[in-house]
Amino acid sequence: MFSRLRSDIQCILERDPAARTAWEVLTCYPGLHALVLHRGAHWCWHHGFKWLGRFISHLARGLTGIEIHPGAKIGERVFFDHAMGVVVGETAEIGDGCTIYQGVTLGGTSLYKGEKRHPTLGRDVVVSAGAKVLGGFLVGDGAKIGSNAVVIKPVPAGATAVGIPARIIPSKQGESADVSGPAAKFTAYGITLDDDPLGQALRGLIDNAGSQEHQIALLWQAIEKLSGTQATTTRECVPQDAALHETFEADKLNQLMGK
Repeated sequence: MFSRLRSDIQCILERDPAARTAWEVLTCYPGLHALVLHRGAHWCWHHGFKWLGRFISHLARGLTGIEIHPGAKIGERVFFDHAMGVVVGETAEIGDGCTIYQGVTLGGTSLYKGEKRHPTLGRDVVVSAGAKVLGGFLVGDGAKIGSNAVVIKPVPAGATAVGIPARIIPSKQGESADVSGPAAKFTAYGITLDDDPLGQALRGLIDNAGSQEHQIALLWQAIEKLSGTQATTTRECVPQDAALHETFEADKLNQLMGK
């Protein structure tokens, strides 16, 4: 029990730059208190003391602002950061190393008892503030859920889900979207520059438009050169307003998009 508590404290010290000492984490972090109380409630739930398990979870909700059903399964080194308003449903499963921020709901969309109604988070998943993950599906290892996203379908390992309803951004070469080197680093709130699909689409359109204008300018320049050595009728094919030079400022537009 104490070794697991030390592991929980250490993971908070690693992921939260505001955490200064183990004593501060032990006494002032409601996410850690919610985990400790949940373990007691979870034990009661699975040993026939269901009312007591629910009562402990009810007390934990009042003390920490984090509501975890005693039937939920939570792995090791899970960090509830700030976490006020977090709701974790009965059949939810949270894998080792996950980070969950304030306002997150791991909820169910079914009213039938006895079935898997709530999501399963794999290892090292980041669920950002305000996100809602609804349904009995799997969020793969290393995936990230963007702030305020509403996820209603499975998320592949290493991918990122953003938006309402959430759009899935595939991983890069099997890694998370924020990986830029050989090793992945923890991304607070799951935020990276590559996680906005609308921004990616606009940048692609800007680059494509710039490329097309470049090609058109080259074509008009080639026609103008040909017209200098051929008949007058050929020169008349080049209108006065022909775009012989590029004017589309793709670089400036990409800077505005944050590229």
